[in-house]
Amino acid sequence: MIEVKKFEADWCGPCRMLKPVFTELEQTFGNSVNFSYINVDEKQELATKYGVRSIPFVVFEKDGEIVKTLAGANSKTTYEHILNEIK
Repeated sequence: MIEVKKFEADWCGPCRMLKPVFTELEQTFGNSVNFSYINVDEKQELATKYGVRSIPFVVFEKDGEIVKTLAGANSKTTYEHILNEIK
């Protein structure tokens, strides 16, 4: 199973800009990818566990193993490419 964890915060402009991108990705990939959204202000221990230093921060996991991480806002194409590579 592929899982995408997006670390974000309500006050983060780039995080808010990515919301529609991730909504589209969820529609594109459907049940083949599990998307979760983690508020770093509410889940500081989880952010620390994943080494989040800046947001947005996206973790791609396959079968429980981290395959790739990306910091900052990236294009929809970038996220699609990564997801298609690890499928």
